[in-house]
Amino acid sequence: MAMAFSEGFGTALGKGAGAIAAYTALGLVLLLIGFFAVDMTTPGRLTTIIRTNRNANATLLAVCGMAGVGLVVAASIFASGGKLLEGLIATLVWGLVGIITQQIATLVVRYLLGIDVAGLMNKEKLEPSAILLGATQVTVGLITAVAVI
Repeated sequence: MAMAFSEGFGTALGKGAGAIAAYTALGLVLLLIGFFAVDMTTPGRLTTIIRTNRNANATLLAVCGMAGVGLVVAASIFASGGKLLEGLIATLVWGLVGIITQQIATLVVRYLLGIDVAGLMNKEKLEPSAILLGATQVTVGLITAVAVI
C-alpha cells in the first residue's frame, strides 16, 4: 500500500527545497564575490596564480576568504528564524559586510606586519605569512558570523 502524504507535508517540503535552493544560490554568489574581493586585494590575477602557477599561498588566501564568507552565510541562515525573504536579505547584507571586513582586516594585518603579498604570489612553498593572512580572513568571518547570531 502506498503511503499518501498530506498536502501540508508536500507544501512544506516544496517550500523547504525552495528555501535551500535560494540560500544555496545566494551563498554561491557571495562566495564568488568573496573570491573576487580577495583577487582585488592580491597583486596579480588570482585565478592565473592558482591555476597556472599552482601557488599554494594564493590558494590558501582564496580558500580562507571563501571559508570566512561561508561562516557568515551559515550564521545568517541560522539567524533567519525560518523567514525566507528576510533571511535572504539579511544573508546578502551580512555576507557583504563580512567580505568587506575580511578584506579590511587583511589589509590592516598586511600593513602592520609588513607582509609582502606580491612576494607571496611568487613563492613556490607555503609561507607562514600566508597562513597568518588566511587565519585573519577566517577569524574575521567567524567574528562576523557570531555577531549575526
